[in-house]
Amino acid sequence: MTDSGASSPSSTVVFAGGGSGGHLTPGLAIAEALSRRRPNVRSIFACSDRPIDATVLSAEDATFVPIPARPPSLRPGRLLAFARGYRTSVRAARAALREHEPAVVVALGGFVAVPVVRAARREGIPAVLMNLDDPPGKANRWLARSCTHIWSAVPVSGRSFTREITGMPIRQRALAPDDVEICRTELGIDPSKRVLLITGASQGATSVNRFMQAFIAAHGDVLADWHVLHLAGDRDQATLETAYSDAGIDAQVLTYLPRMGLAWGSATVAISRAGASSVAEASANAVPTMYFPYPYHRDQHQARNAFPVVEAGAAMLASDHVDAEVNLRAHGPRLIALLSDEVEQATMIDILVKRLDIEAADRIATRIEAMLA
Repeated sequence: MTDSGASSPSSTVVFAGGGSGGHLTPGLAIAEALSRRRPNVRSIFACSDRPIDATVLSAEDATFVPIPARPPSLRPGRLLAFARGYRTSVRAARAALREHEPAVVVALGGFVAVPVVRAARREGIPAVLMNLDDPPGKANRWLARSCTHIWSAVPVSGRSFTREITGMPIRQRALAPDDVEICRTELGIDPSKRVLLITGASQGATSVNRFMQAFIAAHGDVLADWHVLHLAGDRDQATLETAYSDAGIDAQVLTYLPRMGLAWGSATVAISRAGASSVAEASANAVPTMYFPYPYHRDQHQARNAFPVVEAGAAMLASDHVDAEVNLRAHGPRLIALLSDEVEQATMIDILVKRLDIEAADRIATRIEAMLA
């Protein structure tokens, strides 16, 4: 999808990132803030060609250009294919930059941003890095050497990674638009019911879904008076719907929900992956949350994302053992305690409200404005 309308180079910003919602939603938040402050600013997303990118960006009516980028691979026989694909990605990115003539490229991190920043360097366009994780991944460490400015949503370990700390940008659609009763009514939920929100971020989380199936089988009675809003991704929807129905639990199982503000605004308690955006959104909406960090990252940066709110006493951290029965034994009792302890929930909410920061997108937009002629 492209936009062929003419635009001054000084009013166009390209956001480079994708492959998951976590690499896109911060950019959407910044673009939204720019649009509020400078209506003439035009935002374009150079994203991956994965379906999830089109889903996330189309839901926001964003203009986007898919780049055929792929993560690097050291598997036998794949390195040469990656190198060829990388060259193709750089050419595609250069074509997009020449078409849209941005004043600046904002790299959101990850494998998509690398060829776009390389193309920007060749076209003489300044690029800045918006780092979202601690520690920065390999792509971001390379991008840090190639960008004129480095901004980080979180404090970053390591002396070599210079940065300005901005906080995590959050889009308006991820903030509760109204009070809890109205949010629940908008989603077709009985306003009088407590709501357990389960989210594996934009693509769902199979191990969390299976943990919930095991929890329902063992402790379904705990959820008898609750409504469960489960954002499961596209793999486990039917299985989960059957599990909730068989247990007599009032539940909605959705693959994806663009208006996450309604989900957070409806929630009494949440279970979530610990991507940087998910932690920021749960915190901004003051939802007591049990975080299951993605278990396959070597650096375990999702656990680091959640650690500040966990340390403050405003959330719970659960190591994802992947095996549903192991997770049930380790975390089932903790979840029961969180669901039943309204005093603990109130304490967490109070801490989250005191830590509230939803101004990061505007702070970053101010920095970008200074780079526009």
